[in-house]
Amino acid sequence: MPFYSEDLIEEVRTKNDIVDLISGYVKLQKKGSTYFGLCPFHNEKTPSFSVTPARQMFYCYGCGAGGNAITFLMQYENFSFVEAMQVLAERAGVKLPEREYSPQMKMEADRKQCLLDVNREAGRFYYSLLRSERGQQAMEYFKKRGLSEETMRAFGLGYSDRTSDSLYRYLRQRGYEDELLRESGLVSYDERRGGCDRFWNRAMFPIMDVRNKVIGFGGRVMGEGEPKYLNSPETKIFDKSRNLYGLHIARASKQPAILLCEGYMDVIALHQAGFDNAVASLGTSLTEGHAGLLKRYTKEVYLSYDSDGAGIKAALRAIPILKEVGIAVKVISLQPYKDPDELIQALGKMAYQERIDAAENSFLFEIRMLEREYDLEDPEGKTSFYNAIAQKLLGFTEELERNNYIEAVAAKYRIGFDELKKLVHAAAIRGGGVSVRPKPRSGIHGRKKKEDGIKQSQKLLLTWLTEDTGLFFVVKQYTAPEDFTEGIYRRTAKALYEQLETTGAANPAKIISMFESEEDQKEIASLFNAHIHDIETKEEREKALKETLVKIKQNGIKDRLVHLDPADVAGLQQLILDKRRLEQLEKLHISIE
Repeated sequence: MPFYSEDLIEEVRTKNDIVDLISGYVKLQKKGSTYFGLCPFHNEKTPSFSVTPARQMFYCYGCGAGGNAITFLMQYENFSFVEAMQVLAERAGVKLPEREYSPQMKMEADRKQCLLDVNREAGRFYYSLLRSERGQQAMEYFKKRGLSEETMRAFGLGYSDRTSDSLYRYLRQRGYEDELLRESGLVSYDERRGGCDRFWNRAMFPIMDVRNKVIGFGGRVMGEGEPKYLNSPETKIFDKSRNLYGLHIARASKQPAILLCEGYMDVIALHQAGFDNAVASLGTSLTEGHAGLLKRYTKEVYLSYDSDGAGIKAALRAIPILKEVGIAVKVISLQPYKDPDELIQALGKMAYQERIDAAENSFLFEIRMLEREYDLEDPEGKTSFYNAIAQKLLGFTEELERNNYIEAVAAKYRIGFDELKKLVHAAAIRGGGVSVRPKPRSGIHGRKKKEDGIKQSQKLLLTWLTEDTGLFFVVKQYTAPEDFTEGIYRRTAKALYEQLETTGAANPAKIISMFESEEDQKEIASLFNAHIHDIETKEEREKALKETLVKIKQNGIKDRLVHLDPADVAGLQQLILDKRRLEQLEKLHISIE
């Protein structure tokens, strides 16, 4: 992995204005000196996501996500640090140092990049085989499915040879060692035969991540054989529960929603028909990871699963998972056709668009599927069905939304609105009341864990020092980084005090770059975004500042006293000096000009 100096990291960061960068992902509105928008990292209706040009930072007062331009790309795009640097450097016209790697050096370099290299080479191999005489059967299969050469090229479709070690021999000739090939999942080893390809005699579907990197493959067997579809095993670069087929294209679609399908061919057929917002899970049921990934790119998903029993079950499993992350869901009816590809082949793309336009609200779909479990001709069955509906309606925690659905269901099933509402109320009483999910509030009190007064005070002081650097002249007389008792707070305070001492300016975005983990970066961002909302006047601010300094100093002295070595004479003298400063501070009136 290339090494970037601190100066180079800072050059790349400062040449990418954070407001300009984030505006490409989030709609921002300026309020005073700060920009606000809906947070892309959690579901919210009231904007609590802030971007501050002066600090070149973003911070969400709802979920606590925060950082600088580099960390935003890492969190939003799931980039590594190096990948985020490369994107931002290209964006700013900054040339990053490059190194040429021999095949042997590839083995010693970053393992993830090596695996990406192997998958890219495998993709090229499969691609070329499809267009050779040996790939004729797979080519005929793709053409029979109605795919054009342009579509096959766009998705990088290929073919794995009938010979069970063709890819293995090809990659070995390219200089890749057995250990890496085994780790890639493309090759297995047999004591008698040696290296064997995982995929052979299959139509190949490269799986790409959102950065257009090949991370794995899916293969459909040509002719007889099991399994019909085979995917790459999970590796360091391929997690099927956190990637979606076709998302590398769909993420750039201008469509407001994403179409979620079951298979590769559904996605490809939809894209060819002009629906470039189609994706599919990778041979697995929809997971929370998939939902979180989709949430980054859309607020609405249309389920376009197969119309058979398995497809209906898959839809019923997917709906609550998508709703949990705040995605609105609708369900497309494909009947009497099995899947989107079959419908488009039979009726054309306009017919599929009509199905999209007529898509069913996911809750009403769930109720319709629930209806199948009851005999509505039987009074007892009908009563049980209505009670089951009432129980499901309790899932809506907001009264207005719940009443809207009560009204819709009552109209559809010819139940009186008041009668159904009474059933919902009775269900709530039986279940202990309607559960209301707590909403995050703004400010540091909105965090999941209630923070103690000391942490709040330390956060407030760090925030104030970045907002008003003139305070540093007063603050440094009474506090030092050593008074910050939390390890990460102390390191942040030390960096900030050094900036203010040497340059007179605060650069919190640069401090964030000092920390490697995403959790640390979020924590540091929170240190520069703490506020007490009751403070309005100059006198209140002066009082709050003094109380904050006293609290931090008292705690700093207490902490050092606990850990003081009895033989440390210099440390004891410093404590005595600090106690005197504290006494002076307690009697002092701090004036903010």
